[in-house]
Amino acid sequence: MRHAVAAGLLLVGLGLRPAAAQQQAAAPPAVGVVAVSRQPVTHSSEYIGRIEATNRVNIVARVAAFLDEVLFKDGAEVKKGDLLYRLEQAPFRADVQAKEAAVAQFKAQLKNAELTLERARSLLHTPAGQQSAVDTAEANAAALKSQVLGAEAQLQQARINLAYTEIRAPIDGKIGRTAVTVGNYVNTGTRVLVSIVSQDPMYVVFPVATRTVIELRHRISADPDALVVKVRLPDGRLYGQTGKLDFVDNSVAGNTDTMTLRGVLPNPRMGNTKTGARELVDGEFVTVILEDAEPTQTLTVPRAAVLSDQKGDYVYVVGADDKAEQRRVKIGQSTPMVASVTSGLNEGEKVVLDGIQRVRPGQAVSPGPAAERVQPPAGATGAAPGAHD
Repeated sequence: MRHAVAAGLLLVGLGLRPAAAQQQAAAPPAVGVVAVSRQPVTHSSEYIGRIEATNRVNIVARVAAFLDEVLFKDGAEVKKGDLLYRLEQAPFRADVQAKEAAVAQFKAQLKNAELTLERARSLLHTPAGQQSAVDTAEANAAALKSQVLGAEAQLQQARINLAYTEIRAPIDGKIGRTAVTVGNYVNTGTRVLVSIVSQDPMYVVFPVATRTVIELRHRISADPDALVVKVRLPDGRLYGQTGKLDFVDNSVAGNTDTMTLRGVLPNPRMGNTKTGARELVDGEFVTVILEDAEPTQTLTVPRAAVLSDQKGDYVYVVGADDKAEQRRVKIGQSTPMVASVTSGLNEGEKVVLDGIQRVRPGQAVSPGPAAERVQPPAGATGAAPGAHD
């Protein structure tokens, strides 16, 4: 009897279990949703760039002489006009004196010739005067005037050569290491004595895909100050100064389909304004950040609500009928927390954030507010997808 009752209860239990399972399967899954909203987003993109000095000068000798003095410290900053090298001057001073003597001699001869010409002209209308004497005196005076001019030109060249024995800095900047030391003979064929690179401001040059350059052109043509240039240093720190674009190359690199852009940034001294170092160094590799000068109001959704497949990005939108619709979207600026949506959504629509793994297209869901997440400050920035070139 007991076995019969147990069997009956088992049959009843087996008959009820499928019905309960069907009721549980029919219940729509609970999901957390958030509304599509507008937030201020600062769009930015990152590129690999290199720091370049705005001016660079290779110092060379312009006359042949022995090097007498080196008047700078390797690696120091120099000012325009600072004396860097002094060459042997005695031969050049002697040459100047010789040229000055030649000028004085020809001027004395010219003065005598002019007196002779004056006497010849005064006697021309007397029985003692002759036209031939006047003509000869005029020719002699003219020749001596030419000789004076030639001697003065040679004197000027001698003075220029003497000035070349003092080699001065043509620009402000940081000087390198001298390649020639005192006692060596230098001339116009000698290698570069030293190089100077300017320090403030500095250029940063970087390649950008041609399609991106076209977009940037439209933005800066309407407002030249629409973009700012920032730099991330090799140690990962964000450089404290911002700059602006000042040049777009006039040709496309055929092998990479990129164009070279250039920004200009201030490079002041750190700490002590007279002796402090500068953070930007000529030739240094950096990360360039092109960023909007002002944030713009953009439709945004939590980044975790965006899914991707082979066709692109999509979200699940819950409509008035509480059914999940798969919606294809185009994503613009993204941060780890927030993604801006350029197309595919309207403000106020609700997208699934919590329980998204349980949702299928066209499925009925039970929506509720999504759990709160820590949001970044308004206007947070990040690299746009595909910004690296």
